[in-house]
Amino acid sequence: MTSHYLRIFTQRNAAVLLLLGFASGLPLALTAGTLQAWMTVENVDLKTIGFFSLVGQAYVFKFLWSPMMDRYTPPFLGRRRGWLLVTQLALIAGIVAMGFMQPARDLTLLAALAVLVAFCSASQDIVFDAWKTDILPAEERGSGAAITVLGYRLAMLISGGLALWLADRYLGWQATYWLMALLMLPGLIATLLAREPAMPAREPHSLREAVAFPLKDFFQRDNAWLLITLIVLYKLGDAFAASLTTTFLIRGVGFSAGDVGLVNKTLGLLATIIGALYGGVLMQRLSLFRALMLFGILQAVSNFAYWLLAVTPPHLWSMAGAVFIENLCGGMGTAAFVALLMTLCNKSFSATQFALLSALSAVGRVYVGPAAGWLVELWGWPAFYAFTVVAGLPGLLLLWGCRGTLQAIQQRGAFTRRTQWAGGYRWTVRLFGTGCLLLACWLVALALQAAHLWQGSLPLTQLFEAGMALALIAVALGVILDCLALRKTQRDKAQ
Repeated sequence: MTSHYLRIFTQRNAAVLLLLGFASGLPLALTAGTLQAWMTVENVDLKTIGFFSLVGQAYVFKFLWSPMMDRYTPPFLGRRRGWLLVTQLALIAGIVAMGFMQPARDLTLLAALAVLVAFCSASQDIVFDAWKTDILPAEERGSGAAITVLGYRLAMLISGGLALWLADRYLGWQATYWLMALLMLPGLIATLLAREPAMPAREPHSLREAVAFPLKDFFQRDNAWLLITLIVLYKLGDAFAASLTTTFLIRGVGFSAGDVGLVNKTLGLLATIIGALYGGVLMQRLSLFRALMLFGILQAVSNFAYWLLAVTPPHLWSMAGAVFIENLCGGMGTAAFVALLMTLCNKSFSATQFALLSALSAVGRVYVGPAAGWLVELWGWPAFYAFTVVAGLPGLLLLWGCRGTLQAIQQRGAFTRRTQWAGGYRWTVRLFGTGCLLLACWLVALALQAAHLWQGSLPLTQLFEAGMALALIAVALGVILDCLALRKTQRDKAQ
């Protein structure tokens, strides 16, 4: 099996994917956990530290500016590599500048630099995702996703745990940030060595087209709403299980924080990497649908390991086993899921469509936290982790319903256009767009209030609830229309 693991590194783009994955993961902790630790050591107040967590919203809403990277091409290196070079140079400059700051003295400027670094990091992710979508053939997407996960996770370990250790023991915070900026250079070299994808036959010629064409292209496809719901729900059980893992291991089972940190962070990281690599190996032999189904079942069933931990006496080895199994299966599911996102993107608008689809995939991960805490209070830990297994089933049922669509995409390399109920789908899209517009207004108003730039009387809670309700109603209507269309198609074929 070792030769199979190593074989995925022999593909042409393996080194570039690994280095660009590393460059993608490195800035994340520098504006999140590592920056929080630095401010904590410098005795910055908790409210300010909490406010800095909003910096991470750039990764969730990166789809808002992704059309610009489909529309415009820098005057050097091409549409994908040119933007990669621009964002990486900006990241290096931003991280170096953060190293010159002192949180207790330069808090406002440090906040501005953190926002800049997060924005450039999210922009780099947009272009990197588009580049690998454009450059990788269908049979290499699973292994390409695995190599990317490996580079990304290693970078998070270095800019997270290793950076804290170096800052505390040897280098200090400023020199540590300068070292992290230096570690961005391999990604810069990988950008220069990478191949530029061929220009697509159809590309947007205006910013309006760059916004409208990707949405029109996706929502005119057969079973588009089923695919959107699949993206949201496929890893929902995994998101529920991971949302309170640390709290469960410390408060629910009774392990020490040190043991949990050692096992959950190091062994969990190792298991995720092994799972992603093993998933990439298996995907060289399996179709996309079969890989998604197999790995989806495994990542759902693996949550039983936490249920078993909750109903048995605590032991360090049992915790290690549960963490390893859950992260191993989750890593396999991640490799297949990233390959799915790449498969669903049109190369003419891959930056915008991948950013949109990845934002949808983050919905469950971002918003299950409050619901998870409420369910634990209501049911207790054993019943909660039994529920996380059940929460994975809707995604698997949707996957089964989409099997024909996925198989057709993989076989023909083209998307089947929808031909039924055009009026109903049109109103569904309008309803969904209205909901998203209300949510965008809520986000802007929230950001302005947090920055003390506006103190209006707009009912933010009602605005959020209205936007979310309209979006969910639109998705439900779209799914119903897709199911009716699928049923009609199957009935016509039977006749």
